[in-house]
Amino acid sequence: MALIRKRRLTEQQQRRIQKQHKTRQEEIDTSNDLEGLVVQHYGRQLEVQALSIPDQHPEKPHVKAGDPEPFWKPIELDSVWRCHTRTNLELLVTGDKVKWQADPNTGLGIITAIHPRTSLLTRPDRYHKVKPVAANISLIVIVFAVLPEPAPTLVDRYLVACADANIPVLLVLNKSDLLKDNDPILNMLNEYKALGYEVLITRSEGDLTELHQRLDNETVAFVGQSGVGKSSLINVIVPDAAQKTNIISENSALGQHTTTSTRLIRFGENGALIDSPGIREFGLWHLDLEKIDAGFSDIANFLGHCQYRNCTHTHEKQCALKQAVAEGEILPRRLDSYLRLVEEITEAQQKN
Repeated sequence: MALIRKRRLTEQQQRRIQKQHKTRQEEIDTSNDLEGLVVQHYGRQLEVQALSIPDQHPEKPHVKAGDPEPFWKPIELDSVWRCHTRTNLELLVTGDKVKWQADPNTGLGIITAIHPRTSLLTRPDRYHKVKPVAANISLIVIVFAVLPEPAPTLVDRYLVACADANIPVLLVLNKSDLLKDNDPILNMLNEYKALGYEVLITRSEGDLTELHQRLDNETVAFVGQSGVGKSSLINVIVPDAAQKTNIISENSALGQHTTTSTRLIRFGENGALIDSPGIREFGLWHLDLEKIDAGFSDIANFLGHCQYRNCTHTHEKQCALKQAVAEGEILPRRLDSYLRLVEEITEAQQKN
């Protein structure tokens, strides 16, 4: 049997098809658009929560006696719908506020427009492309715990990313009931507090009233190593969240990945919680050196005061940063984190 070779389109034909497709998209009647909130992402489809209902609800089809009852999903406030998006829209993420239309006959919807974002949290993926994580966040909660052992360099990476996104930060030390006397983790927490970061301590299965009150009326993203208890905290704050939890591997002491996609959970009257997939390394190769400097405000104050303009802050004798460390104005581990990131960014720029 002869093979049928697929016809290759010319550039003019491709442009004509794209123009026709765009025209069909623009011809969609937007007069019946509803307000919605993207609460979860599934590849090309998203789940949208209805924030408004139509002035005149579509009528359910009448059926004759004996005929099977057709599928029908009423458009109700806070109901969640699986939606496609118009092709001319940018990539949508959890937390986006959108305009959309519902089809009660199929239970599906289409997103027709996106509202301007107040913030966007991004991170590089494994393919060295910048991937948006969540939108319209007003507070990022960086969770770390006694187990798995916290990595200050990872926390510093999160702080740089938050500074780049211009989103306030709350540092939460979870599982504090596992702390030992004079635990160095408490020193780390106090160091961040001295740097001006807001901190809070929680216990495993403890009272979360203080955290609950702090998160009220905020759209919050939870980030941190896997296994630190992000999903467990959310389960307590929002009992019907039904987030999956897992137990730390006793052999590796590393967290098990339990959250597979970024999910938004409405909280209180005007707030929401977002749980993102746990990650053990937060790459920042896509940022330039100025943005790295901005993420280390304690170090940025001393930049430009070294004897040499091209000071590497490693071996030079007249280095303002090394002098600040010696005088206790910069933490040695913070300088190490900064220099490691500078080296990482420099190598990435040289490769490109």
